[in-house]
Amino acid sequence: MSSSSSVSRRRFLQSATAGAVGVPVVLSGCMNVRDQAVSAPVWAFGHGVASGDPLADGVIIWTRVTPDHDSNPGTEVFWVMATDAALTQVVASGSAVAEASRDYTVKTDVSGLQPATTYYYRFHLADGTQSPLGQTRTLPQGEVERVSMAVCSCSNYPAGLFNAYRDMAYSDAEVVLHLGDYIYEYGSNEYPRADAQGRRPEPLQEILTLADYRRRYAQYRQDEDLQRVHALKPFICIWDDHEIANDTWAGGAENHDDATEGDYFARRDAAVQAYHEWLPIRSGRDRLKIYRSFDFGNLLSLHMLETRVIARSRQLEMGEYLAPEGKGVPALMKDLASPQRTLLGQEQRDWLLQSMTQSTAVWQVLGQQVLLARMTMPAELLNGLGQLYAALSAGQDAEAAKQRLSALLAELVQIKQRVLANDPSLTPAERARTEVQLPYNPDAWDGYMAEREILLKAAQGADKNLVVLAGDTHNAWASDLYPLAAGHQVDRTHGAVGVEFATSSITSPGLEHYLGFTDASVLAQFEQALTLLVDDLKYLNGSERGYMLVEFTPQKAVCHWRFVDTIASKDYQARTEKWLEVRAGKGERCLRG
Repeated sequence: MSSSSSVSRRRFLQSATAGAVGVPVVLSGCMNVRDQAVSAPVWAFGHGVASGDPLADGVIIWTRVTPDHDSNPGTEVFWVMATDAALTQVVASGSAVAEASRDYTVKTDVSGLQPATTYYYRFHLADGTQSPLGQTRTLPQGEVERVSMAVCSCSNYPAGLFNAYRDMAYSDAEVVLHLGDYIYEYGSNEYPRADAQGRRPEPLQEILTLADYRRRYAQYRQDEDLQRVHALKPFICIWDDHEIANDTWAGGAENHDDATEGDYFARRDAAVQAYHEWLPIRSGRDRLKIYRSFDFGNLLSLHMLETRVIARSRQLEMGEYLAPEGKGVPALMKDLASPQRTLLGQEQRDWLLQSMTQSTAVWQVLGQQVLLARMTMPAELLNGLGQLYAALSAGQDAEAAKQRLSALLAELVQIKQRVLANDPSLTPAERARTEVQLPYNPDAWDGYMAEREILLKAAQGADKNLVVLAGDTHNAWASDLYPLAAGHQVDRTHGAVGVEFATSSITSPGLEHYLGFTDASVLAQFEQALTLLVDDLKYLNGSERGYMLVEFTPQKAVCHWRFVDTIASKDYQARTEKWLEVRAGKGERCLRG
């Protein structure tokens, strides 16, 4: 689609059907389901098909009809679902109206299906025009021996190609968990500072209105790799902040100014409406309450959490505490631990705790956005990272800051190794250099410590096998999860409560970008040092784009991190870099690899 904000749907349709440069090949009529070609005229079904929110007996199916003019009143869209790709063994069919009030999108909740069954579906118009063929699968029921899911987040269109989606489409995952930042709200050349591979966002400016958000989703859903994975896998989605605006909280967002951008709540409501129109999610009366659970038989219960718009307390600004004239570290730690600070809110928290404790599944899995594990690091290191980031942000020569950081890391690693070896020659001042720690990201659960403890202690008290899945950071992480004992000390005497697996991004840049690490060996040293200095952190990849494949059995949960070697070319290679597992049962819930 042209990047001009004035282009009409009619001009788009005319140029697309003429084979205009920039229109993905998939839109010209060759969308494949396992290499089975089907007809897909661009003017009718140019955004593909999708399925989502699978249950044991039902699933949402989605498509969009592209109208040939803006005043189109709508059209009836027919659908059929079958157990075979030829659509001869039909199990359900029906119709719905695509109309302007829903941006011509169609969502149908197909019920009466069989568990653990693959289904095929297609939409068509009265004139016989057909959508691409879709494939989906219902959830298992009863005794379940294995579940595999792909986990992803942070797909920024102008940051690069969606190669990770393509790899995911042909994986053996039965379902895709998208943990948020499905789209980004920024304008052209804002984030990243230079649009990659000519992938300029539509519209060019930051999106604020319902029309803006709809256009941004429409652009993303023209991507052939995103269409491919949606056509082959059912999605379970949750939003993060960029579906609305950066660092969203209950009353606003960091990237929103009422004075220049209008009422925040009007913007939020527009973003939420577009999300429900374009995502294959089961939409209730209250569109903000998208927290919900999915049961995969007796093997696992998946609880998808909403941590952004319903109840989140405003993020604390570290500068207000750590600046020379700031409130100071004691005030920071007190405020971070305040029981009034919440991500979930009372209603959602009560629902989650009840759902977890009453579930009899082997695994309790949280699908949510931000890191739950403690990411506290030596205060000196946090200061050094801040100085480096400030120099890079100001466009200054950062080599001196990098050298200081490298020297500091070496010193702290040496001290930490001596601490772990119980070196009797360590001085109190040396110990303090690694033991005086601060959280690096108050936007994550580290900024809401009391609520995190409620969750961890509930899982511990109910003797649950907890696995937390996270996105948001653009980096891959894995950590053991322990609650706190009296005196706010980490309690490791009874073993870990569970683990956290965090996915890298589809395209959004990671630590290599924010810290200016262009040398892979330097970044590897940083990753190793951070893994040692941050207690309970077992794995970090801060530079590669990809997703996770997580497999659950009654005995263990295993995570494989998948990475693509480039997002600058469609000629890419994918590999599994790391795997870690956690075993079920008290005393076994820590990471092994």
